Amino acid sequence: MRSAVNDLLGAFDKLVMDPVHGGIPLYRHEIQVIDHPLFQRLRNICQNDILSLVFPGATHSRFLHSVGVMHVGGRMFRAMIDAYLRERQLSDHTDLSLNQLDAIDYLTKVIRLGCLLHDSGHSSFSHQFTKARRIHELMAHPERFHSLWSGQNYTRYYAAPPDELEHEHYSVRVAHEVLSAIALDESGLAMEDVLGIMETTTVEPSPAFKQHALTFWSFIAGPDAANGVLDQKDVPAMVMDLLSSIVSGEIDADRADYMLRDGFHSSVTIGGFNLDHLLSNLRFGWDVDSPWLGLAITHKGLGALEDFVYSRHQMYRKVYAHKTALGFDWLLREAINEVLDDPDNFDRVDACLTNMADFADLTDSFFWEAFRKHARAHPHSYSKCIVDRVKLDHLDTRDNLSEGQIEAHCDYLAEALALNRGDVVTCSMRARFSNIQENFNGIKVLVRDPVTGLRSLKKITEVSEFFSKFSDGTITHFYHRPAILRG
Repeated sequence: MRSAVNDLLGAFDKLVMDPVHGGIPLYRHEIQVIDHPLFQRLRNICQNDILSLVFPGATHSRFLHSVGVMHVGGRMFRAMIDAYLRERQLSDHTDLSLNQLDAIDYLTKVIRLGCLLHDSGHSSFSHQFTKARRIHELMAHPERFHSLWSGQNYTRYYAAPPDELEHEHYSVRVAHEVLSAIALDESGLAMEDVLGIMETTTVEPSPAFKQHALTFWSFIAGPDAANGVLDQKDVPAMVMDLLSSIVSGEIDADRADYMLRDGFHSSVTIGGFNLDHLLSNLRFGWDVDSPWLGLAITHKGLGALEDFVYSRHQMYRKVYAHKTALGFDWLLREAINEVLDDPDNFDRVDACLTNMADFADLTDSFFWEAFRKHARAHPHSYSKCIVDRVKLDHLDTRDNLSEGQIEAHCDYLAEALALNRGDVVTCSMRARFSNIQENFNGIKVLVRDPVTGLRSLKKITEVSEFFSKFSDGTITHFYHRPAILRG
């Protein structure tokens, strides 16, 4: 029976080699997704905007990351299934029912596709794109959402249009477009189930998902599923929340992949953690009284979770918020604003953000060409700084300053260093630690009673003091504009 679960997705159609995870199996419907032009565009979008100007190896793409997240998401779910079977000491001679195998198969495929498509809506330079003022204005246009979904029924995923578009909304739109273009029915999957575990959506699961969710719930919860305390109509939403947490949560496939991948390609070790150790200690957790179904971790696995969370915190502080990297991010955003003053560039980006036929052209390459063109005509420009790697001159770094304190420190630096106040600029980043605080219920710890041997679920902060020792913090770097930008 263990072999039946392990071989459930064994008949893959292609194996791709990944520098971080090794061989990653792909199945026919996943290959169709990856081969779609809207997914192929991710090859030309860098995972970490222009971090490679500081860490030269960090040239890896959103394409690589997305395939890696799919692989990790599938591993997470199957690791929990394996642990469930192992701990219940089910033998190789005990057969899972066909319904149970079908449910595991269906949910695994939904997770993998949700993970594969989770970042498909990222545009040029990833997160820095939407932080540029001119781009933000474009995406905040009140009719943008309706134009993007023209001719399509968005009410399957959104009860009402969002107030402002983010890259997650574009990921949903891309996923809808891509999955509509492939033979998804042949894989037995319903599109709404995949989009339902992606961020920003609210979806009514398909009849197939509902049935598989009930089978899965009965399989893992046993007596708790059979005692009638939990209304069966609540089960599909609980299972969908579980799958969503694997795509985007505190212990999710997205974070696990980007920490390992960014650390590997940046040639730093502070983002390292033992993925195998973490996965081997993940479990399904549930509480029929809440009701709640989600991820749990064994008590002995807390160290792996602490490593995971702290490594992410350190990556923010030491890599993503590196003083030179944040300076280039500031220059990049200003360069994007600069080239959008050209009506041709503005109209093209506007069109790309409006319909899927043009969206495939919105890559890093578009802006690099625009930067080079502008730099040739304007040697004292932000674009010139990006093209020729002209850095902001770093002056100072401070933590956790208010806006008023930042302004006051700018004034101080300008006066003390005899600088033009207008040439002193700042860039800040929130160094995230974790949402796992005292009232956090997204993840629980499985604790075994030493006398009875029974297990109970506890909040992480009731078992570990680690998460109370750290918090988010804001890092602010102060810079002097380079000479070519000064009036």
